[in-house]
Order: sequence, then C-alpha cells, then structure tokens
Amino acid sequence: MAYITSNRTHSASFGQRLIDIRDAATEAYGKWRAYRQTLSELQALSRHELDDLGIHSSMIRSIALEAAYGKVL
Repeated sequence: MAYITSNRTHSASFGQRLIDIRDAATEAYGKWRAYRQTLSELQALSRHELDDLGIHSSMIRSIALEAAYGKVL
C-alpha cells in the first residue's frame, strides 16, 4: 500500500487569514448589493417597460442573479 502524507510547512498568519475573510465578506456583500439593486430596479418597471426590453416578469430574479454573480445555471 502507498500512503501520501502532506505537511504544510508554511501557513498564512492569523492576521492574513482575517484579512482574507474580510476581503471575501466585502466581495460577497458587494455582489449581494448589486443583486438587490438590479432586482429593485427591474421590479420597479411597469409591464409595458419590461415588454419593451423583452423581459417577462418571471425572468427578473434570474437576470438580477446573472448581473451580480455571473452565469447562473
């Protein structure tokens, strides 16, 4: 049998990990804000305005998700 053991000899400092967590949280919050703003703006449009844009009201959520987070499956 073969065994592989991996030992980290260098890990990020505690302070760097906190900075990374803060950066990730800031990025996630920014994406969430973009989603909420896009969703609010599209929901504020009338049915006629949505028709002019070629958007059905059932598409609003997926459009906002794609705008904030990129391609959504």
